[in-house]
Amino acid sequence: MSDTATFPLFYPTYQPFMGERWEMRLAALVICPGYWSGPRMVENMAALIRHDSGNTRAWMSMTPMETESQEIGCQLASGRTVVMGMGMGWAVANAALNPAVTAVTVVEFDPEVLAAVEQSGIFRQLPPEAAAKITIHQGDAYTWTPVDGQPFDTLLADIWLPLHGLHREAQVRTMAANTGATRIYFWGQEMNMAWRLKELGLPVDAAGIARVVAEWGLPLLGPDQPDYAERAATAAERWLRAPE
Repeated sequence: MSDTATFPLFYPTYQPFMGERWEMRLAALVICPGYWSGPRMVENMAALIRHDSGNTRAWMSMTPMETESQEIGCQLASGRTVVMGMGMGWAVANAALNPAVTAVTVVEFDPEVLAAVEQSGIFRQLPPEAAAKITIHQGDAYTWTPVDGQPFDTLLADIWLPLHGLHREAQVRTMAANTGATRIYFWGQEMNMAWRLKELGLPVDAAGIARVVAEWGLPLLGPDQPDYAERAATAAERWLRAPE
């Protein structure tokens, strides 16, 4: 973000993976739109695919939409940081690369997701000092509490599909209470804000976002940045759908 010290984002190399319910696929060349930026060409684009009861669905991918919709949290995290949901390990790795972050704990429910990330060696691709910050726990994001009893400074939450869902802010509030985090970024928070403003008949602007943040009572990362409202409005115009 424009008034915050940033660091170059890391894009790991992924390897194909096939488990009972999860698969890592690679596409040689894909043109993809960003969360708020324009379309761009992505080489060797990786996607984490879930196979469930005959249904196949992309759970996460390295498209610009996916990475841009997580980068604010990675760039603004600080101190002890807990990441709910391993995904493809991208947010975990970039949080660990943030010099303001002292430690990263990731909580993931599914051992097969952990195996997919381990096979690609995502964290082995990091500098040793960044990789050393990372601790992995298998657990439920809705109930997990710090093993050492010490509160976290930052919570990054990304356990859902699709981008916008009902009552997500309430779910994040539970995670924050369980972990003691006082700084929060959750995936799709811009869509949840935009939907609430649509219900109120208000535009997606700085004043509207401030109203929703106050209503939710969550210490969200991003809204105090000077270009956040503009980015959120652009993303909402492109990606906002009725919640599932």
